Amino acid sequence: MFSHWIRSLSARLWVTSIVALAICLTVLATVSIYAFNHFPQRTMGRHEEMESAKEITAGLRFDDAGRPVSVQLSEVGAWVYEVLPTERKYRILDERGNLLLASSGAQGGGAWIAGDLSEAVGKIRRVEIGTKPFEVLTLKVQHRTATFYTQTADSERFVDALVGAKVKQIPATVKTIIFVATIIFGLTLTFTVHRVLRPLRDASSAAARITPRNLTTRLSTQRIPSEIKPLINAFNEALDRLENGFAVQQQFLASAAHELQTPLTLIRGQIELQPGIEDKELLFREIDLMARQVRQLLHLAEVSESQNFSFGAVNIVDVAQDVVDYLARKADRKEVELRLETRAAPPSIWADRSALFILLKNIVENAINASPSHGAVLLIVDGVSVLVEDAGQGIKQEYLPFLFKRFWRAPDARHAGAGLGLAICKEIATAHEWRLTVSRLVSGTRFTVWFS
Repeated sequence: MFSHWIRSLSARLWVTSIVALAICLTVLATVSIYAFNHFPQRTMGRHEEMESAKEITAGLRFDDAGRPVSVQLSEVGAWVYEVLPTERKYRILDERGNLLLASSGAQGGGAWIAGDLSEAVGKIRRVEIGTKPFEVLTLKVQHRTATFYTQTADSERFVDALVGAKVKQIPATVKTIIFVATIIFGLTLTFTVHRVLRPLRDASSAAARITPRNLTTRLSTQRIPSEIKPLINAFNEALDRLENGFAVQQQFLASAAHELQTPLTLIRGQIELQPGIEDKELLFREIDLMARQVRQLLHLAEVSESQNFSFGAVNIVDVAQDVVDYLARKADRKEVELRLETRAAPPSIWADRSALFILLKNIVENAINASPSHGAVLLIVDGVSVLVEDAGQGIKQEYLPFLFKRFWRAPDARHAGAGLGLAICKEIATAHEWRLTVSRLVSGTRFTVWFS
């Protein structure tokens, strides 16, 4: 079961997609972790500084005259500037660089960035404030007609500590994300693959139901992916050729059988009328054998086409009795006892009476041929099956798989035949959806026709 699943297209798509996703996520995670580990200030550090400066800019409050009078920050943002005045600072400047507002510890000292402030907008510059290195970011604020500038200064030590604390959590977070994403993707992919391949499974099921008895069936191309349609069309075209070839074969068998019957009858009549012909019995036996084979070919052609059957309610016991009466002479000539037993037989079954007669006749006739003199052939009818048992030597185990093949005869067969009798039985059983089984007995062979 597992080996079948692992070789299926669904499994290959599922495994390939999961592996591809895992590889992509791993590569992205590796690149991200490498960037954070080797360039933390350039990535996360600058992001943090930009967010801090934007918060200052957004928190500016102006008076009626349009001058900034305060900065409103979030609780956490205000707390950081309050407890770490030596590590994080901000200033609000006018267009000329005059100090208007500042955080604790940022009021004194000279300008953080010399020169024209407009040239420093959006850039992070490394400067010395006091004796410590800081990274200063300048943003421009336009309020009415006036221009102001906000500057945030973060010490390099503070940036390193902030980035380090966050980078440390990234590998574990990335691993968790990869694991969860792979599981979720795997579960959803299972449903997706099952749905996408449903048309292909439907086509496979329809193809499996096509037999020589329904070669007119064709696979539908509706909802079939465009990549699979050429395969479905090629399969339907192959069915067209197969149906045509099968029809020609059946027509040939029927025509040949019909055409051979009359000449064989005439030949037999001519031999009977010619007094000077020697070994007439040998010739009659050969002609009768050929006539029997011709009849079997005709039966095979007939039972291979479902439209040749005429179904109706049939009494199994009556048909079995007709078979016994028909083969009574043959059994007497071989000194074989032919006996019919009835065990809780159903009143009737839905079948073609002639086909059922041919099926039972062929099996019973083979049983008579296989039984020795003074042996017995038993025909048993019960509620679900018909059993035919003989008292012969039995069929060798290695012959069982070939019994129902056309034109196959056992190498050690002692009676004449063309190897078509059991093939005809198999065709009839298949057309009626019956099961035909064979088993070895201690002495002899048992054939069983199961009706349910």
